[in-house]
Amino acid sequence: MKKVLWHYCIFIALFIVVTGCNDQAATLALGTIERDQIALTATANEIITSQPIAEGSAIKKGQVVATLKSQQQQTRVAKARAVKQQAQAYLQRLTNGARLEDIAAAQAQVEQYQANFLDKSEDNQRIQRLFAKKVVSTAERDRAQTQRDIAQAELQTAINGLKKIVSGERIEDIKQAQAALMAATTDVTLQQQILQDYTIVATRNGVVESLPYHIGDRVAANATIAIITPPTIPYARIYVPEPYRVNIQAGNTLTIHVDGIKQPFQGTVRWIATMPSFTPYYTLNGSDKARLVYLAKVDFPETGRDLPAGVPVQVEMPHER
Repeated sequence: MKKVLWHYCIFIALFIVVTGCNDQAATLALGTIERDQIALTATANEIITSQPIAEGSAIKKGQVVATLKSQQQQTRVAKARAVKQQAQAYLQRLTNGARLEDIAAAQAQVEQYQANFLDKSEDNQRIQRLFAKKVVSTAERDRAQTQRDIAQAELQTAINGLKKIVSGERIEDIKQAQAALMAATTDVTLQQQILQDYTIVATRNGVVESLPYHIGDRVAANATIAIITPPTIPYARIYVPEPYRVNIQAGNTLTIHVDGIKQPFQGTVRWIATMPSFTPYYTLNGSDKARLVYLAKVDFPETGRDLPAGVPVQVEMPHER
């Protein structure tokens, strides 16, 4: 009887211990320390020609991280500049008007056709008188009249050409040329900006965390070619069990335990998801397999600035209301 009672006492003690451990585990949200990172991407499908900063090195905003081969883009810039110069020259020709030499040449042409018209008119009148006396044929009379009409048309064409030169170009043509110049100028600016983006620079101070590619590698456009970790305060990326979601909001203070550090930290909730996800594999235990969790980010205080990323953390959950 005493032996049975002894085993029963041991069973109760183990049950209390296990139950206490499970309850303690259920009040903790597990996760890891994370840091904000900046991913710099390739601006074109080109070959990397230089990487001045090595992995693990400190970098300042504006420093070159990598450069891409840019011969093709330089050609595009040169072509855009040529088109702009052509548009400028065309607009200048329209707005400057005709040269004095062109006006003089047009006036001389008018005088030439005017003299020719007078000559053909006199011939036509003479043939008409001879035709009335029946000295010339009908064909000669018609030929003389046609020659006069041709001379008159040539004179009118020359007069119109002189008026156009003196009056200048139409306002519609000038506006069209101005629009073409504006488009060409914009294209030059765009192509120069694209060329400038072939040199990839750091957008913030920090440490070069990773360089996935090397000099000579061809990278696809928008591929990540550098990851920079800025000197910001880290945060705990945790999964909040579903029963505690209603008690946690952005701005709440939670206690964070970091593996290897005895003193806990008082962190501030930066963000918590509104939609749940399934429990991640590394937080599973016997009582949590079927539970949903909510991803959350909890900022460390200033004292945790130097904490390394990737270290496991446990965050105490607030008491249920």
